[in-house]
Amino acid sequence: MRYYLGIDIGTFESKGVLVDAEGRIVSSAAKPHKMIVPQLGWAEHRADEDWWDDFIFLSNKLIADSGISPAEIKAVATSAIGPCMLPVDEAGKPLMNAVLYGVDTRAAKEIEDLTARIGEDVLLKRCGNALTSQSVGPKILWLKRNRPEIFSKTAKILTSTTYLVHKLTGRYVLDHYSAANLSPLYDVATLSWTEALADDIIGLDKLPEIVWTTEIAGTVTEAAAATTGLAVGTPVTAGTIDAAAEALSVGVLDSGDMLLMYGSTIFIIQITPVRVPDARLWYAPWFFPGKHAAMSGLATSGTLSHWFREQFARELDPATAVMALALEAEGSPPGAKGMVMLPYFSGERTPIHDTEARGVLFGMNLTHTRGDIYRALFEGIAFGTHHVFETYADVGQPPKAILAAGGGTKNRVWTQATSDVSGRTQIVRQKTVGASYGDAFIAALAIGDVQPNDIRTWNPVDHEITPNAGVRELYARRYRVFRELYERNKDMMREL
Repeated sequence: MRYYLGIDIGTFESKGVLVDAEGRIVSSAAKPHKMIVPQLGWAEHRADEDWWDDFIFLSNKLIADSGISPAEIKAVATSAIGPCMLPVDEAGKPLMNAVLYGVDTRAAKEIEDLTARIGEDVLLKRCGNALTSQSVGPKILWLKRNRPEIFSKTAKILTSTTYLVHKLTGRYVLDHYSAANLSPLYDVATLSWTEALADDIIGLDKLPEIVWTTEIAGTVTEAAAATTGLAVGTPVTAGTIDAAAEALSVGVLDSGDMLLMYGSTIFIIQITPVRVPDARLWYAPWFFPGKHAAMSGLATSGTLSHWFREQFARELDPATAVMALALEAEGSPPGAKGMVMLPYFSGERTPIHDTEARGVLFGMNLTHTRGDIYRALFEGIAFGTHHVFETYADVGQPPKAILAAGGGTKNRVWTQATSDVSGRTQIVRQKTVGASYGDAFIAALAIGDVQPNDIRTWNPVDHEITPNAGVRELYARRYRVFRELYERNKDMMREL
């Protein structure tokens, strides 16, 4: 028998699956952890406790629960939150908590300084991306400026998957898809590191080696085998960012295919026939040479729902709180009785890229209930998602097929509001496990056991979410309010 192990480290939870050669999940497991928010605008993880310990736990549990021999696991692939920034010393030991992806906005000054010095046009041409809170380069510069004692000890700057793959194999690698997020240190034309735009951030020797996602980075070492339960010599892929693995898990393969990931944040990946150089979106080479991806994402989505439950539903049983609140939201009519929410609780990423944006709940009155507010929350996220869809259309790349994935696909209010607001149909496949399932497929792909199109056999279509034409005009009016709320108040947000 042949099995493939996939493990994904998310913002609040890590998940793992063991999958057989037919794509069947033979074992699955999850382990929660917390996102650390030391102060407003910061977001961190502990690399050892939140990443590596989770991997060890999941690997051992999946093997034990399945009852298979570790030798039957033919390859391992991992994905994780990204892009993030973790400095390590010569021994690969973390020197501080990892600075997370675009939800961490601490490097706003560095973004401003580098953009002014290099120029946005040059950045788009050379790096494929404007500098935003999603960019790792400014965060490295923040480290250099604000934590010089740590920077002086830094031997390597790692992302989450680089760290995990190093712990498994001893090698420091990073896939091209992830490397593109290290602007202004990655050149999209040469597919290599560059210091031509900013030679004062960090030496290129302190960055990982760049490889393709489906390349084998190395094999499980004796030390890693002793803790993970894996067999010594098991091939390990280079890894990638979670959203990319999730995209592959639901069959995002062709130009016009779009992943809509309902997770801690909304994240979107669309395959495009050419590179799309637009400051409102992000760019990266896709999994395979010659393929392109245009990405986007909101700053808070599932994270906002999580915050709401913790602050306003403490009396509910944590095990059933999600379902109870969802029922309350379903009891509120479309439009949330006149409320509109801006979901900018951690600033906003695409398409406005405003670290100073703030959350707004607009239109409240004494008849509103908790369920109305909870519905307004999801409708606000749906409005933000529609704003992103419009951006893809603006650059001439409207999606041909939207494939929904992630835990949020189980939330009917959220998914239906997204289709109703945008007027677009969403395709949901049978397996919505997410990135870990994509990782297992990548593991099989890397050793030649499957071809890319086989994912559609592994994971066939389950159902579609179609828009309700009866609420289209209502949501069109609400969307106009949503857009105007930000435009009229963004200066006041900065005043705060």
